[in-house]
Amino acid sequence: MQRSPRSRRRAGAFTLIEVLLVLVILVVIGSIAATSFMGAQEGANKNAAKSQVDMFENAINLYKFNTKHFPEKLEDLLEKPSDKTLADRWEGPYLTKSALPVDPWDNPYKYSADGKKNSDKFDVWSMGPDGDDQTDDDIGNWPEK
Repeated sequence: MQRSPRSRRRAGAFTLIEVLLVLVILVVIGSIAATSFMGAQEGANKNAAKSQVDMFENAINLYKFNTKHFPEKLEDLLEKPSDKTLADRWEGPYLTKSALPVDPWDNPYKYSADGKKNSDKFDVWSMGPDGDDQTDDDIGNWPEK
């Protein structure tokens, strides 16, 4: 029995519809994987910001323990104060880096010596993924809601 040219061609090759269907499936799978990865990356960035906030909190507490005052600004953790009394008690630098780190979204960390969200201490925070201050995605040293 002889095969027709059409069935011979079909046996060894994919049709255009089959190739397009496989491509659509691959694109859908790739989109799902990319979305999952981006969500995981965002979670990792938030964890990194929280770790850095904790690092600042520890450094600020040590500064206060030594000098009996909260620093006026985060840079005071790196540079000896000009005030003689504070300078005599200062045992810094209180951070291991020579410059203040930025958060995972390349924004500076914020600090307020008179805590608004922590009534009995200071506030230190990242502005979070949106980069806007005083929004719900801020990551700070205050209790979570």
